[in-house]
Order: sequence, then C-alpha cells, then structure tokens
Amino acid sequence: MAKRTIVAMPGDGIGKPVLDETLRVLDAAGFDADYVNADIGWEFWCKEGNPLPQRAIDLIEKHKIALFGAITSKPKDAAFDELAPELKDKGLVYSSPIVGLRQHFDLDICMRPCQSYKGNPLNFIRRGLGNTIEEPEIDTVIFRQNTEGLYGGVEWSNPPEKVYDALMTHSKFVQNFGRVPKEEISVSTRIFTKKATERILRAAFEHAKKYEYKSVTVCEKPNVIRETSGMMYKMAKDMQAADYPNIELWNTNIDAQMMWLTKNPEDYGVIVAGNMFGDIVSDGFAGLIGGLGFACSAQFNPETGIGVFEPTHGSAPKYAEYKKSIVNPIAMIASACMMLDYIAENEIAQIIRKAVAAVIAEGKVRTYDMMKLKGRQEVIEQGAASTTQMVDAIIAKLK
Repeated sequence: MAKRTIVAMPGDGIGKPVLDETLRVLDAAGFDADYVNADIGWEFWCKEGNPLPQRAIDLIEKHKIALFGAITSKPKDAAFDELAPELKDKGLVYSSPIVGLRQHFDLDICMRPCQSYKGNPLNFIRRGLGNTIEEPEIDTVIFRQNTEGLYGGVEWSNPPEKVYDALMTHSKFVQNFGRVPKEEISVSTRIFTKKATERILRAAFEHAKKYEYKSVTVCEKPNVIRETSGMMYKMAKDMQAADYPNIELWNTNIDAQMMWLTKNPEDYGVIVAGNMFGDIVSDGFAGLIGGLGFACSAQFNPETGIGVFEPTHGSAPKYAEYKKSIVNPIAMIASACMMLDYIAENEIAQIIRKAVAAVIAEGKVRTYDMMKLKGRQEVIEQGAASTTQMVDAIIAKLK
C-alpha cells in the first residue's frame, strides 16, 4: 500500500500544539505517513484577506485527508479592524475558513462521538434512589448536517429589494414585520434540501446498524419549524419504515432534549440533526464526558472520499501564549483516531484509544481541566500535566 500523505492544518492558537503532539502519537503508534502543512486561519486573513487560500484547497483536493487544529473567528467589525491596512479598501468580508472548507468540498456529514472514559473525574454524575451517586456510561454519536441550515451563509442586513419583495409575499412576514423599515431588518435563512437531508439521515441509520445502536433520534423542532425540521422528521420516518425497521426512531425537540440531557443521557445512541441544533446538542453531550478537551469530530463526503478531522474546541488564543502548552490534547488525538478509522487503519486507531483510556483510568497524569483548575500557566506547578506530558504518558501506554 502506498504511503499516505496527510494534510496538516494547525490553524490558530492552540491548534498548533495539539496537532504537533497528535502527530507524535500517530508516529509512535506505527502510522506511517507524510505530512504537508496547509495555510489556513486568522494569520492569512490579516495579511492576505483570505483565511482559506487556494493553495490549501489544492492540497486537500490532491491528498483527500486532512487533520485540522483550531480556528479563530471574530465578528465582522473586529475582523475588519485586524485586516492589513492595504487591504481595507478591497471590500473583503471575513468568513470562517472551516465553514468554507465544508461548503467547497461538500463535507455535509459531520460525525461527533461522545463517549465517556472510565476514571475521568469530569464525567457526569447524578443522584439516584436512596441518595446514591450514579455515573451513567455515555455512548452517543451525533450526526450533524454540515453545509445547510443556519450555517448556509444566505443572509442579509437591509435585504435587497428583490429579497424584501419576496418576503412580503408571506403573510406571516407581512403580519409581523411588514411595518418595520427595511433597513432595520436582518435575515438569516435556514435552508434544508432533500438530497443533503437524506444523506445525513442515511449516515446516521447506517452507523446505528453497523454498531448495533438501538435507536436513532431526530433532534429538531418540527412543532414550530415545520417546513425544515418537519421535512427531516418525515423523511426519517419513511426511511426507518422502509430500510431500518429494527432500529427505533425517536423524535425530540432541541429544547426538551437539552433538559433531558442530564436525566437519562445513557438512553441515547445515535442523534441526527440540522447544522445549528446538531452543534448545540453535541456540545451538550461533550459536557457530560468532560468538556471540549474530549470532543472529537469528523466531516466527510462519501462520494469524493475527502475528509477533515478536528477537535470541536476553539483556538483559545490566550493559552497559545503560554511558555508550556497546558491544553488537553485528547480531543485532537481522538479526532486523529476517527481519521484512522476512515482510511481503514482501524487497528492503529484502537491501539491509540486503548492507550488514552488507560492513562485516564490510571489517573496519574491529568491536564488542568481534569484537575478542575483554572487555565493558567501556574497549573503546571500545581501538579497538572502539560500537553506534552499527557502525550508522553499516552505514548508510554502504547508500548
């Protein structure tokens, strides 16, 4: 088999240390690959006016598989302020490069597993009967539609006349906003298509079937957002009845789901949702397994084979300024394991996962978040492991 080339995209802030340390784990576990760095992120917005240069797109197009660290995104005005002076009269508008990647390569399937580790002091606990303490075992996988919905980018402030006139054909718009001056209106659309909705539903059901989850839950809001959420739930019902009769189909509203999150999280297997609600519910479940330091993700297109694998945490720029990195690298390592699964290197993925689980269960090496300390440089002196020390411990368990 030809040696793999992986596109490495550190991005911003803590993206570089967690990606560098993850590559060390991959190498120690025996994954033989070449890595090419791709330019992406805030630095390239500031000096080039483009956080996703074409050269980065070309590398992913060529090599198909990418590991991504983290990204910095700021509001419109703040982004403009940091743009190089010579670029400020070019009419440039910042947009998230990771959203741009998803849309350019149609990486419409986003998969976010949330699985608790035994011995993790950050695991969710609750009170049971007789004032007992229960620690439910959580094993939930969220499938998030990645390219449509509220993140589709179809929005306006002071909408153009054609858009405004079209909105005025809807009785609800006339009733609620018809007297509002056009220049005071901002509109963000929520667009679902049947093709993309079918694909994310199919991916969720297939995953449930392959790994023997008993249920797939559509987590939307069809009682209020009737056209988009309603379409997804109807399509899920039809698909379940036709192709997956042995898998239960559950339907929850996003607001109720967040309430139930801490009541019975162990009951949920596979959850599928649109972009925004999938983002919300996956962060909720991530909190139950220890937070964003443990939250991994994959986004891919099954037709082209292109996949980008990343932790769901942000760039945390203040931590990047510390002399020693203190951040938890497990989310990035777990994302790399998802990449290994995707390219059929399952054995190496399992070896790494077992090593991570062993370090957590042993409890001798813990990053600051696992010790429930505030994220400051002095946590190292308080006994917290640095990013490098955590990776050293994981590599030691590989052996």
